Amino acid sequence: MLSIAFTFPAGRYHATPWGRHVNEADVAWPPDLWRITRALIAVWHRKLDPVRFPRERLHELLACLAEAESPSFHLPEAAIHAHSRHYMPGKGDKRPLVFDAFARVAEDDPVVIVWPALVLDTLQTEMLDALLENLGFLGRAESWVEARRAPAPVDCNCVPATKSADRETGEVTDEIVRLMAPNAPEVYRAFRSEKLESAGITLEANGNTPVNLGRDKKKLTVTLPIDWLNAIGVETGELQAAGWSAPPCARIISYRRSLHALKTTATKVVRKPAMIRPNTAITTARFVLYGKPLPRIEDAVRLGETVRLAVMGRARQLFGENAIPCELSGHEPGALSHHAHAFWLSDPNERGEIEHVLVHAPGGFGSEAIRVLTALQQVKRNEGEPLRLMLEGFGTASLFDKVTPLASEGAIWRSVTPYLHPWFFKKPEMRTPEAAAAAILGQLQREWNQRGIDLPKIIQVNELAFIRHGGRALRAMHFHRFRRKNGLVQPDTRGRLLELRFEQSVRGPIALGYGCHFGLGQFVPVCVPRTGRGMDIQSES
Repeated sequence: MLSIAFTFPAGRYHATPWGRHVNEADVAWPPDLWRITRALIAVWHRKLDPVRFPRERLHELLACLAEAESPSFHLPEAAIHAHSRHYMPGKGDKRPLVFDAFARVAEDDPVVIVWPALVLDTLQTEMLDALLENLGFLGRAESWVEARRAPAPVDCNCVPATKSADRETGEVTDEIVRLMAPNAPEVYRAFRSEKLESAGITLEANGNTPVNLGRDKKKLTVTLPIDWLNAIGVETGELQAAGWSAPPCARIISYRRSLHALKTTATKVVRKPAMIRPNTAITTARFVLYGKPLPRIEDAVRLGETVRLAVMGRARQLFGENAIPCELSGHEPGALSHHAHAFWLSDPNERGEIEHVLVHAPGGFGSEAIRVLTALQQVKRNEGEPLRLMLEGFGTASLFDKVTPLASEGAIWRSVTPYLHPWFFKKPEMRTPEAAAAAILGQLQREWNQRGIDLPKIIQVNELAFIRHGGRALRAMHFHRFRRKNGLVQPDTRGRLLELRFEQSVRGPIALGYGCHFGLGQFVPVCVPRTGRGMDIQSES
């Protein structure tokens, strides 16, 4: 008996089945004997000493594997079919989307291939051990592998379909999967002679093909070399150019595989909401936006609502309607303290375009919220192409203070977007400018005190006539200041541009007032050294 165990230290096995496009996101599972044989041939060419391990012995070993009875497999119980998506560089502005599918497996749970009746001699065993020891990957180069001879497993859950499955219970417990294996050398030689003869090619006495052939016949002969090992190693591109639907030296074997041998991560789960303790060490995520045109800072509240809407949709797909993380939705105030859930803040560039989005939850993100944000790929908008989002990173707010003023520190802060007071004023409070200023300061301090204990006090508020973004002087009326949700009570529809002075330095992000969770009422510190990109935070009163 011979059995070989393959473990994947990175926890991933990347391999696209023959005849499938990479963007179909399918995985060749389990690793078939055709792929394993080609990998062992590559190891011999690149890493073994041909004097100690001659080619004839390699041929003998691999022929034994090919001629033996079709092997069985033991597959890990917890293998998961997953994928990632990448935008690759293309011609001009094109960035094609490519799917990278893989099987996710535990790094200590091996795939085992078993030949129950195969026994190798000493020299063949020595050759096999050397090949397995030097095998670095199986499938694509990302599929790091460790291979060794091992004891046969107790059970094999992927076996040749030599007989029909038991259906007495009426329950389907397996599925048919088709794997490739090399033909035996004698079978390949007979197939080669028949194929070349049918193509009108007369072989020479030694079995070689004639030299002077037409273009099409030459393509065919390249894929049908006389040597069996060379026939296994023919490049896939050459086979496709010659029109082969499958490698000529391969045979297809049907296997019965457990129905859930490769689970999918796309299954929707509906469950009751659970209290997830947020990770207070992770409070902030930053995304970069790609799209034409980018939204302007005047539409910050529109973008904030759009991004939150996309995140809610992704959360429903992953966890179901009743299990959306409360730090993202903000719909369970009992789970988190006031204003501890996510703020969707716009971070403009020097031209006043929103180039980044900062998602900040002072109460921290739980593992499920992090999974939702990681899965966010794009947001739809009413006009134009969807905006693509790329996650730059997670961490505390201070992690991003070098790249955005929203997360910086200072004692004087000025408006990036208009502040709208969240409560109605009483008539006596607005009779004089002095009374109005005191009322605004009172509402600001009241809201600021709700954000936490031991926060520095706001000691002064100045109203600004306008602020500058990208060289443009913008007043509050230039900004969109309304939520799209119907039925909301909005005490302030005009808005103000303010400068806040604290009694000591504080760290951002700071967003206050009506709609502050969606991009209104954002502030940045006045004295922030900027390099590279960033907004012009100069303002005049």
